[in-house]
Amino acid sequence: MLIMGIDPGIGITGYSFVEYQTSKKGDSFALIASGSIQTDKNAPHPKRLLELKTDIDFLIKKYSPDCASIEQLFFFKNQKTIIPVAQARGVILLTLEENNIPSFEYTPLVVKQTITGHGRADKSTVKMMVKNYIELDKKIKLDDTIDSVALALCHAQNQRFKEEIK
Repeated sequence: MLIMGIDPGIGITGYSFVEYQTSKKGDSFALIASGSIQTDKNAPHPKRLLELKTDIDFLIKKYSPDCASIEQLFFFKNQKTIIPVAQARGVILLTLEENNIPSFEYTPLVVKQTITGHGRADKSTVKMMVKNYIELDKKIKLDDTIDSVALALCHAQNQRFKEEIK
């Protein structure tokens, strides 16, 4: 299963494509691609949203994911960014739907709990635990990209859990 992980934002949207396979020998994960979509902060807001949609659409067509795991809005410390991030999420969800890609939403708390075992883990702990699952490209520097990988891994773990309880 190829999972597209998405950490949405209007300025920076992190994305990743993680191949998840399960077998009698155990689960395996491979990072196929990752990066970020960075919109021009000086561009009008509608243009930034269109750029995000265009880039997400391009990535979907290039990699053909089976599903997507996207961060759900949970709590924002900065009230100025909640609406633009919500709009970015809406554009991303619409683009996924237009391409018939099932989407699954996880709060940061659930992602951290799944990946690290602690819902209040910090960024460095998440990054360290993500590296336990999957070999990361040393060029990955942005937290948004790491978070997108964590989102994909979170979905894979949740799928595995659902299979186990069947």
